[in-house]
Amino acid sequence: MNTHGTEQYTGEQIQVLEGLEAVRRRPGMYIGGTSQRGLHHLIWEIIDNAVDERLAGFCDKIVVTLHSDGSVSVSDNGRGIPVDIHPKTGISTVETVYTMLHAGGKFGGGAYKVSGGLHGVGAAVVNALSRKLYIQVKQNGGVYEVEFANGGKTLYPLRRVGDTKEHGTYVRFWPDPEIFESVEFDSEAIVTRLRDTAFLNQGLFIQFIDEKAGAEYRFKYNEGLQTFVQYLNRSREPLHAKPIYVFKATDTQEMELAIQYTDAYSENILSFANNIRTVEGGTHETGLKTALTRVINSYARKYKLLKDNEDNLSGEDIREGMTAILSVKLQEPQFEGQTKTKLGSSEMETFVAAAVSEGLSDFLEENPAIAKRIVEKALSAARAREAARKARELVRRKSALEITALPGKLTDCTSRDPSESELFLVEGDSAGGSAKMGRDRRIQAVLPLRGKILNVEKARLDKILSNEEIRTLITAVGAGIGDDFDISKCRYHKVIIMTDADVDGSHIRTLLLTFFFRFMRPLIEAGYLYIASPPLYMIRKGKQVYYAYSEQEKDQVIARIGGVTDKPQRYKGLGEMNPEQLWETTMDPSKRILYKVTMEDAAEATALFETLMGEKVEPRREFIQRNAHLVQNLDTIG
Repeated sequence: MNTHGTEQYTGEQIQVLEGLEAVRRRPGMYIGGTSQRGLHHLIWEIIDNAVDERLAGFCDKIVVTLHSDGSVSVSDNGRGIPVDIHPKTGISTVETVYTMLHAGGKFGGGAYKVSGGLHGVGAAVVNALSRKLYIQVKQNGGVYEVEFANGGKTLYPLRRVGDTKEHGTYVRFWPDPEIFESVEFDSEAIVTRLRDTAFLNQGLFIQFIDEKAGAEYRFKYNEGLQTFVQYLNRSREPLHAKPIYVFKATDTQEMELAIQYTDAYSENILSFANNIRTVEGGTHETGLKTALTRVINSYARKYKLLKDNEDNLSGEDIREGMTAILSVKLQEPQFEGQTKTKLGSSEMETFVAAAVSEGLSDFLEENPAIAKRIVEKALSAARAREAARKARELVRRKSALEITALPGKLTDCTSRDPSESELFLVEGDSAGGSAKMGRDRRIQAVLPLRGKILNVEKARLDKILSNEEIRTLITAVGAGIGDDFDISKCRYHKVIIMTDADVDGSHIRTLLLTFFFRFMRPLIEAGYLYIASPPLYMIRKGKQVYYAYSEQEKDQVIARIGGVTDKPQRYKGLGEMNPEQLWETTMDPSKRILYKVTMEDAAEATALFETLMGEKVEPRREFIQRNAHLVQNLDTIG
């Protein structure tokens, strides 16, 4: 779509809308906060600018360096930011872009056909939130530099410092420690983002150098999205080795799609618009789903894989086990949704649907063996869905018939106000007994779970619903399951997983987290799911009792109080505590430690759950070997 052109990229194409005030006073408005997430937003802004040069057809190499002094630099071999004097500001265009908000080549339509940077605020915001920022531009035979300090104040105007035949931009910035809670970058988060960027931009070479860790990464994927899909499916068993690939481009829009079916039961669609991850989907995803359902049903009918008296396969059945990555490029995308991560551009729906219909139909006709496997997988999903529907109805009917409609094992609280009610999921009857006796009966309910619940990563919904422990859990929460889940019917606004601090306890916790992630995800998104943190040690000195929640805290307590009466007691399970101790350490809202389970990155979480809980052993072994050194408290009791 974008080819090397002769069009000039000059200051006239940079529109200026307003100055740089207020960014330092209210950084949250521009980068979402001053946490580590906000800190990383600075890097993404500069990387996005380099990628925009790639989208425009002028850059094939980006180097990102995490320097040992805490600064970050991003260099690209694009055209270089224009160095001419800007007609409206009277200063160089480089300085204009880095000192004025909404000054960027993305508004006029002349410099970029499509771009990832949406608002043109990126460069100036990075400057405003840095204690120092240095830029070097290579353009028109010259090397130019300019430097800013203390939140965007120009130290000297842009100056020419040498000659060169190269072209591109080098930006290095030092985040301001007065603004951010921490200025420590997370190397792993940068690697993930750069890998995704390389996948999305076929043939783009990205190098990441981490000077602190002495590590270097290189990414270049000549089959971008196809390799991306295979990477996401590394812990699944694919139904066909080579992904289905569809590409279509016009002068103003472009669509790229890679699909690979696996033997898994969940679907995984990642969509992007101009390299921006559209977490909430949008018109492009709708176009994909519509076309997919239509094409596969018509293929199944044409080749009698669906009998005349059988209903069409639903979209849900057809997408079971599918991993798809959809990337669209368009001019001036419209975004909606609370987080601006839903594409609203209506023309994209018809464009994607037409391209997918044509590309997928051709693929199925040319690959009948794979086509048959995909249809059979969908037919099997349809049968399981019907079985699950019957099982769900049975669960609903039983609930309606039973007067209490609540499982006998549940010891409920007296409050009927969900906003103050808490449900403790406790491992085993002995801990359950202590929890029931120690709790605040008004607001705290207790549900003991016997043994390990089913690993839902390896089972379909019909099998899951026939598992007694899971049925009990669904009924206790009271909001349904899967597509039927209704957060407004949730009986507790705190669902707290309380398991032993040992290997079995960790396993049960992981099984429960997998279940909530797959079938009650809105519960996590609403911030209703928590993990309790029982103490690891009880330390006595005379009649005084102290609790420690980690090895480090135990040592600190002993150092603080001096000689202890007995050897510190290491709790192996919650059942070892009497009700008063359990209340005091783990259940009392005024003293306890709770960890809220959040949905920072669903794609990463999906991959991790598949690695840890899926069928394939090899990725799990690799994960354990790679992360074994991070384990601190792994019990070795047999």
